[in-house]
Amino acid sequence: MDKCIARLLVLLLFITAACGPQEQTTSPSYRQLTEAVYASGKIYPDNEYIVSTNADGVITSMLVEEGDTVQVGQTLMSIEGDIPDARLESATEAYRRARENYNTDSPVMQELRAGLEAAKTKMQNDSVQYVRYRNLLNANATSKAQYDQRKLAYELSKQEYAARQSNYRNVRNQLYLELKNAESQYKINLKDESNYNIRSNINGLVYDLYKEQGELVRRNEPVALLGDASNVYLRLLVDELDIARVKRGQEVLVKVDLYPDKIFKARVTKVYPRLITADQSFRVDAEFIEEKPEIFYGLNIEANIIVSERARVLTIPKSYLVGQDSVLVKRNGDVEKVKLKKGMENFELVEVLSGLDTNSVIVER
Repeated sequence: MDKCIARLLVLLLFITAACGPQEQTTSPSYRQLTEAVYASGKIYPDNEYIVSTNADGVITSMLVEEGDTVQVGQTLMSIEGDIPDARLESATEAYRRARENYNTDSPVMQELRAGLEAAKTKMQNDSVQYVRYRNLLNANATSKAQYDQRKLAYELSKQEYAARQSNYRNVRNQLYLELKNAESQYKINLKDESNYNIRSNINGLVYDLYKEQGELVRRNEPVALLGDASNVYLRLLVDELDIARVKRGQEVLVKVDLYPDKIFKARVTKVYPRLITADQSFRVDAEFIEEKPEIFYGLNIEANIIVSERARVLTIPKSYLVGQDSVLVKRNGDVEKVKLKKGMENFELVEVLSGLDTNSVIVER
């Protein structure tokens, strides 16, 4: 009986081992492989725009939220501004009065014209009397004293009319100058008042708000982050050892953390020539050429910038790597760790330069 139980236990153990999880193995094989330069980076919106204040004050109203779509000129938030309001009211009133005074029918201009017309009429009358007495004097029909009196009256009225004309022009010029000054002050205060209503300069999306209603803000302080809601670009970092192989127009294969099972296609649009010393890398920009991921600011990405393609390369799946340059190889029933020499690689495959051949059996880690 004990022997039967022992045999049954051995049989059960054998069946259990046979039905357990199988090792995943593969062997290197020759395939077409694309050579690529690795880059990491983020996705950003086009026309990224940081909104700043042009005045000091307290935010009294927030008119947008993160994720809202905004248009050019749309008010995002308002800042309390009692003093600017009072200044604008005063400047508006001064501008109104200046316009009224310069108007042709204003009381000031009417009074000036009335005085000018009266002086002109008097000069014309005195001119008629002067000519009349001159003719009488030539005909010996009046005295020299009466003629001189009429002549003097005409000269004085002519001078009065000239003075009135000069005064009319001077006052008119002065009123025009006052109007322009008042208009300038009105526009300055109107612009200053508008600084207390923070508006968008672009059509876009509100990605972030740095302040809340009731908070104090200072002039030139950032309060919001906007960007183009319809277009995004990739801002990549490429190692300084690889940058010489990156050119404008090269295809880019992109993996976005938000979409782990999907590859997006892009194209290099700009290579920046300045080394970023903190990362020892260069900035490279790219744009999506087919499907785009949903627009989220600052999504992390990994990218392969394709620099060449080779038709027949010994490769293994990248998932079989242990660390950076080793694999687990099955030999004579045992599994040992073997270091290999890598060549080019992409998201899925790694070129094997040495350390393995097509007969090697490698085990997935």
